[in-house]
Amino acid sequence: MLFDWLRKKKKPPKPEKPTDPLAAFDQLIEDLERQAAEVRKSAATLLALKGDLVRSEDRYAKRLEELSKRRGVADEKGDAKVAATLERDRAQTQALLRTTQDSLQRAEQDSKLLLEAAADIGNRVAELRAERESASARLAVGGLVTGALQEQVERFDKVLALDAARDEIERAHALAEIYREERG
Repeated sequence: MLFDWLRKKKKPPKPEKPTDPLAAFDQLIEDLERQAAEVRKSAATLLALKGDLVRSEDRYAKRLEELSKRRGVADEKGDAKVAATLERDRAQTQALLRTTQDSLQRAEQDSKLLLEAAADIGNRVAELRAERESASARLAVGGLVTGALQEQVERFDKVLALDAARDEIERAHALAEIYREERG
C-alpha cells in the first residue's frame, strides 16, 4: 500500500478500430443513434419542463389578477396594512412571473435547438445508412470482380503453361527432326 504510487497504472485498453470498413460504418451509425437518443431525451425533458412553466405562468398571472382585485378592495376600505402586504405579494408574484417567463423562453429556445440537433443527427444517420449500403454493394461487387479477375489470372496461367508445353513439344519435334536429318 505504501508504494502503490510507484506501480504503473494500467491504461484502459483503447477500443480497437474495426478492420472491416462496414463495421466502421456500423459503429459510427450506432454512436450517432445513441447521441440522437440522448438529445431527444433531453428535448423531451425540456418540453415537459416547458409545460410546467406554462402552467406556472398561468397560475402567477391569475394570482396577480386576484391580488389586484384584493388591493382595490383594500384601497376602498382604506386599510393601509393590508394594501402594503398585498403590494409586497404582488411584487413577489411579478418577480416569480418574470423568472418563469425567462425560464420558459430559455426552455423553448433550448428545446428548439435540441430538436433541430436531433433532426440533424437523424439526417446524418440516414445519409450514413445510405452510404453504408452503397459501400456494401461496392464491396460485394469488388469481391466478385476480384474473384473473376483471379479466375482470369488462373486461366491465363493455364494458357501460358499450355503455350510453354506446346513450345516444348515443338522443340522436341525440332530436335527429333535434327537427329533424323543427321542420320539420314
